[in-house]
Amino acid sequence: MTPDAPAPSTRPALDYLVVALDMPSSDDAIEMATRLEGTVRWLKVGLELYVSAGPSIVLALRRLGFEIFLDLKFHDIPNTVAGASAAAARTGAGIINVHAGGGIDMMKAALEGAARGAKEGGTTPPKILAVTVLTSLTGLELPDYYQPRPMGERVVYLAESTREAGLDGVVCSPKEIEILRAVVGPAFLLLTPGLRFADGGRDDQKRVATPQAAARSGSDYLVMGRPITGATDPTAAAARALLEIQGGLAARATAGKNPY
Repeated sequence: MTPDAPAPSTRPALDYLVVALDMPSSDDAIEMATRLEGTVRWLKVGLELYVSAGPSIVLALRRLGFEIFLDLKFHDIPNTVAGASAAAARTGAGIINVHAGGGIDMMKAALEGAARGAKEGGTTPPKILAVTVLTSLTGLELPDYYQPRPMGERVVYLAESTREAGLDGVVCSPKEIEILRAVVGPAFLLLTPGLRFADGGRDDQKRVATPQAAARSGSDYLVMGRPITGATDPTAAAARALLEIQGGLAARATAGKNPY
């Protein structure tokens, strides 16, 4: 199930950047998407927007030509997650996700459900990623949940469970990219939220990095929200992020590291 990740030479920076539309309404999301047309390829639809607008927002954004990361983080009993994943796949979203903490059986159910939903909807099966540890956490919270593992160990453990379940990759903070690459190799997809420009604020994120640093470390998809959508000129901010990603990919190639 896990595809080979294209090398940067075959993937332009445009394929790495995912702009998060963390907005309260479909009108706001469509307005922002329209401003970003021709600049970015991937958009993220999260819980707030999806609960407000429903599956129709994914279809509307796809009609505008965007690829969609449907960020709903399913975490429930396997049967429920299978059904939810089937419904998500029917929207035509390119990436969906679950929580790795739901266990291997739940993740396998997501895989089965997504394949079924894509067949029913006549869509391409989405890549399925599992969330390791939210970027809003530092590892000091909920010590029993962390067992009490250091953050890096916890993330690696969840990533290995995700790979065992047959999913395509994980959602992790940029701080764990390099340690995960050493364990899971180049074909396992890493999607990294928590990205901020060096001269910007962190908002509610704790484990953050710049787009350039994440690209250099080996991230496959880099999610940015407020630094772009909250900018005076979102198009210019997205273009800045793309330049940073391009620079990070070039730096990685120059350093002679395996280009994931």
